[in-house]
Amino acid sequence: MLDRNVVREKPDRVRWAIETKGVDIADLDAIIEMDERWRELKAEGDDLRRQRNEISERIGELKRAGDEAEAEEAIKQSGTLKSQLDAVEEEADDLEERIRKQELLLPNIPHDDAPDGEDEADNVEVHRWGFDQIRELPEEIIPHYDLAEEMELIDFSRGAKVAGGGFQFLKGDGARLEYALLMFMLELHREEHGYHDIFPPIPVKSTAMQGTGQFPKFFVDDAFRIGGKNDEPYDDDDLWLLPTAEVPVTNMYAGEILLDEDLPLKHVAFSPNFRREAGEHGTQTRGYVRVHQFNKVELVNFVRPDESDKRHEGLVREAEEVLRRLGLPYRVIEICTGDMGTPHHRQFDLEVWAPADDMPDGPERGGRWLEVSSASNFTDFQARRAGLRYRPERHESAEYIHTLNASGIALPRAVVAIMEYYQNDDGTITIPEVLRPYMNGQEIIEGHDPVGESAVGAGRRD
Repeated sequence: MLDRNVVREKPDRVRWAIETKGVDIADLDAIIEMDERWRELKAEGDDLRRQRNEISERIGELKRAGDEAEAEEAIKQSGTLKSQLDAVEEEADDLEERIRKQELLLPNIPHDDAPDGEDEADNVEVHRWGFDQIRELPEEIIPHYDLAEEMELIDFSRGAKVAGGGFQFLKGDGARLEYALLMFMLELHREEHGYHDIFPPIPVKSTAMQGTGQFPKFFVDDAFRIGGKNDEPYDDDDLWLLPTAEVPVTNMYAGEILLDEDLPLKHVAFSPNFRREAGEHGTQTRGYVRVHQFNKVELVNFVRPDESDKRHEGLVREAEEVLRRLGLPYRVIEICTGDMGTPHHRQFDLEVWAPADDMPDGPERGGRWLEVSSASNFTDFQARRAGLRYRPERHESAEYIHTLNASGIALPRAVVAIMEYYQNDDGTITIPEVLRPYMNGQEIIEGHDPVGESAVGAGRRD
């Protein structure tokens, strides 16, 4: 949510943000009109209160002077003023509620340095890493979706049987590889980057989704609602499966006031995440690239407003460090204004290189880019929605905090990149060195025997 003073004083800037982010459901003109009327009502209410206070003093004076008739008349005037004041306050409260509903639709204003653009084609590459030291790859790299099923590491068909399309079983070394990635990332962020571990609740209320900016725009298409249909009206107590740990962790401190000495506050959280990803299926999302349930390590930061730009840079470096330790080539891109999410002020994405499928938007060496982290600065946008504040000094008024987050990192695509980039000529997969301590020193994934009737005639692995 934007500071209302920004809407009043910089409407052209807000209008530009609405247009560049394509938030056509926001009605700025209606907000401005209602706000002007609200301010008139507040002024009228203040004047009525002043008159009532003056009459109350006069009533006391008249009673002390024994002038009961005049006092009775003044009491009647006070009652009339109270009725007028009640009506004004009721209209003002109704307008305040209507304004707030519209304000929730307004997007955050992009950073001045964010590249101007309409969509992902206008995103700007910042730098690449790892392409000067690429390991020797097989002449023909098997795509992860074929390799994972052949090696019995991921079972997509049985996942669909149990939960529907977009869900899967990780099996054997496939599951162990995922566990290893989780433990490696949590330990890295805790021990070297100074994060505090959080394991959040998986269901979240509508108020939490609203606090971080997923609602009201996000819910119709992407969220999994518990016990209801997405297109039905929801209330504050409805529950949803979290789409990202950003939601519960950011809202941990909703409605609270932190102290200056608490900051910066850095939380790392692992969670399963659930998204419908409506309309996002096809060749480029085949296999373990875009699924309805996936694991992710999330980095959530709460900082003083004057430190958020610098912390954003640090957040990108912390996410990058995961890919560097894994030895996976990647690039960092800055998201343009038109491709940025509604709550975002500035956004950098990390895209890992998966070399098997040669997609049109892939690098010169073939393969394709897969987003594994989005590092975002929301300034005070989420804080205003969730009531997140801090007190610079104990005797000073509370101010809104700045929030940031990044995936540190999302696992499905990291697993895809490892299966393809660390693939060997014989079809096995070399385990990145940093993950081996979490897999009892294992160096190679060779796959597993199939189970059930599918094993008949399939042969057995050595």
